[in-house]
Amino acid sequence: MDQEARWYVAHTYSGYENKVAATIEKTVENRHLEELILDVRVPMETVTEFKEDGAAKEVDRKLFPGYVLIKMHMTDESWYIVRNTRGVTSFVGPGSKPVPLTEQEVAQLGVEVFEVKLSFAVGDSVKVIDGALEGFIGVVDAIDVPGRSVTVTVNMFGRDTPVELKFGQVAALER
Repeated sequence: MDQEARWYVAHTYSGYENKVAATIEKTVENRHLEELILDVRVPMETVTEFKEDGAAKEVDRKLFPGYVLIKMHMTDESWYIVRNTRGVTSFVGPGSKPVPLTEQEVAQLGVEVFEVKLSFAVGDSVKVIDGALEGFIGVVDAIDVPGRSVTVTVNMFGRDTPVELKFGQVAALER
């Protein structure tokens, strides 16, 4: 394989997402195609639902009903396997040509976790370099890697105030 595997989106019948994902995974395993189709996902989120009596219940909900994400090398064989899986209606893209997700889309969907290297840690002083608080200096209280954000305590109007900022909005102070 000379090209890098990319994420593609397959459209499925509503309610068939998990069945399609399981079928593709089983086909990959049976035909030993692990190097062709690397990953199959049905993006889920956990939400809290409240019943009429006020009881809270955590429920897993599909982020994109009717869609399955597949990381694969696009070849005639991999296209055929996915396209002919029961429950798959098409790939997302114009006509019959699948279009891979961009790196930005993959990051926004949270499908793949990229390693994050930060120049600061909890307890370090940082400078806000973007946004409404640009120019403020603060101390890092917490780092949220999945959310790609950092909680920084800055001094505003004589008070320490925690603010949540994106990674790109802060920079480590030179030591």
